[in-house]
Parts: sequence; structure tokens; C-alpha cells
Amino acid sequence: MTAAIDDTGPLVAFFDRAEQHHHWVAARIEELDAPLLVCEPVLAETMYLLARHSRAHDALLDLLQNGALSVAFQIDENIAALRKLLQKYRDTPMSLADACIVRMTEIYDRHAVLTLDSDFLVYRKHGRASLALIHPTGQ
Repeated sequence: MTAAIDDTGPLVAFFDRAEQHHHWVAARIEELDAPLLVCEPVLAETMYLLARHSRAHDALLDLLQNGALSVAFQIDENIAALRKLLQKYRDTPMSLADACIVRMTEIYDRHAVLTLDSDFLVYRKHGRASLALIHPTGQ
């Protein structure tokens, strides 16, 4: 089993059965150690993208309540590191959620990132190290 930090795309795909990666994500989540770590920007993006799936909102909150997901990041404790990441990847551009996830990989060094986003192939932790990814391309 593997410990993971969850990005927005897999959460949306998990709840939206019509999403092309739904089955892939569901299978990966079964293989991962609980809890999956998240940051609040990922939760906000997920809730927004699932706006038309009202039951998914309750299900997402249930996952937080039962400990399957854990908010494991405080933005206010990581302002300098986030600022540095956002400046470094300004041309990508990097979202706040992505910056938080990259910073989380620096804090939770043994965690992979569960993502559908190819930008994580470009991002580096500690400025130089590739991120361990769980991504549909297998990278």
C-alpha cells in the first residue's frame, strides 16, 4: 500500500461516474493507505467542480468526517514556501492548490501525489526532486 496526497481531479473523478478516469481513480483509491491527505484549496476546487452533483458534496464531507480524507496542511504556516513555488512556476501557471500539494510533498516526503494533472510532471519538490506520482500515464 501507498500513502498519498490527493489532487482535485481524482476527487472529482471519484464522485462523477461520467468522468473518463472514474474507474481508474476508484481502483487506485482502493490500493492506497487511508487517510488520503488533502489541503483546503483542493477541497474548495472539488466542491466547485461538483456543484451539479449535490450528493457528492455530502459524500466528500463524509470522507472528511470518517477519516478517509484528512486536511493535513496549513496555508498560514507555509506562506514563504508557497510564495516561492508560485513565483517559480508563474509561467505554468501554478494554482494555489497545486502549490499546496507540492509543498505537502516536501513535508510528507513518503507520500505520492494522486493526480490527473500533467503539470505535476514538471513541478519539483525542494526545487530539484521529481514528485512521486500516481498518474494515469504511469509516471
